[in-house]
Amino acid sequence: MTPRGSTGRWLGIVLAAAAMLSVCAVAARAQSAPPDDGTQPAPADQKATMDIYGFAMLDNGYQFKSNDSNWFDVLRPTKLPASQDQFGKDGHWFSSVRQSRLGVRSSLPTDLGELKTIFEFELFGTGVDAGQTTFRLRHAWGEVKHFGAGQTWSPFMDPDVFPNSLEYWGPNGMVFFRNVQARWMPLDDSSLMFAIERPGASADQGVYADRVELQNVKPRFPLPDLSGAYKASRSWGYVRGAFLVGEMKWDDLNPGQFNLTGSAARWGFNFSSNLKVMKDTVRLQYAFGHGIENYMNDAPVDVGIQSNPGNAVTPVVGKALPVRGLVAFYDRTWDAKFTSSFGYSRLGIDNSDGQKASEFKAGQYALGNLLYTPVQNVMVGGEFQWGKRENFSDGWSVSDYRLQFSFKYNFSYKLGG
Repeated sequence: MTPRGSTGRWLGIVLAAAAMLSVCAVAARAQSAPPDDGTQPAPADQKATMDIYGFAMLDNGYQFKSNDSNWFDVLRPTKLPASQDQFGKDGHWFSSVRQSRLGVRSSLPTDLGELKTIFEFELFGTGVDAGQTTFRLRHAWGEVKHFGAGQTWSPFMDPDVFPNSLEYWGPNGMVFFRNVQARWMPLDDSSLMFAIERPGASADQGVYADRVELQNVKPRFPLPDLSGAYKASRSWGYVRGAFLVGEMKWDDLNPGQFNLTGSAARWGFNFSSNLKVMKDTVRLQYAFGHGIENYMNDAPVDVGIQSNPGNAVTPVVGKALPVRGLVAFYDRTWDAKFTSSFGYSRLGIDNSDGQKASEFKAGQYALGNLLYTPVQNVMVGGEFQWGKRENFSDGWSVSDYRLQFSFKYNFSYKLGG
């Protein structure tokens, strides 16, 4: 299933990434130039420290509609029903402690500079543990000087876009992915970074899924994903740009008349910002690309089946599905005890013609809340949430409405320093 124009797309991706890298490098050199007054930065604290931290959190709420029961305590448009009563009748009460978290963060002086590590878990099961309250690794990361390795936020993601919300999963159109990676940060302030990341994508065989010819077609990732980002910070906030490139191959292991072997280029750009408005923060992001759905917070498959009429040997090809994600949120501080967050997010996909009519095409997400902090480390709050799913081509769409009430208790204990 070789996509037409693959070489040209790869050349365009490489040229675009190279141009972005050049701009980032020039800007970084200008920003990081040393002062000409002869002063030197103050030496870093050389004492070893360890911080044990986390929180216990209870989420209660009422869902006016229905969704996949494995995701009962979050709002994900991809997990809303694709047909009438797919997940049963409407109206569900939910309770969960799966947001609760435990982590250990350390700092240790070395001859190369400060060694920083983080090891963090939460209780939200996914994958084979979907729907369960079980330990799940978030971060297993270490860095010293300009290099880091382990699992943490992908450079393609901007974690500061996430709003101050109660709902756990977050805006569906946000780039959100913790990935295994090796990272280089050439500047001391880590505003510029590059990484090679564990590759990964998903393939949707759509209406052709039960065809015998596709049952022994296996995906393969010969190279890691390459990502990078540059962040320019100012007194009013910051702007950030990031890129991602990768490739997915699949091999047809079936003997016979068809040859479905092929590949798809995967690429994306992500532009984000935080803007300071007095004590408040505006959080913005727009991301787009092809075949990067696995990096998005709530998206289905990366590659779909596209018909290839007139070719008797390769009747279908793989298509890296185009995707776009938007996030716009406003975090408001009313006073020392009350805060709010409200905003909107959207994710849209250009489906391939081989996908089922009931496949996910677009999702929307919005919320508003009021949070109260009576004393330090204690928070209670209420939140209204709305989400919507639209199918590919059967005309189906459905909305979900939720009220959530949460209680959160933070803890932290520092050793050393």
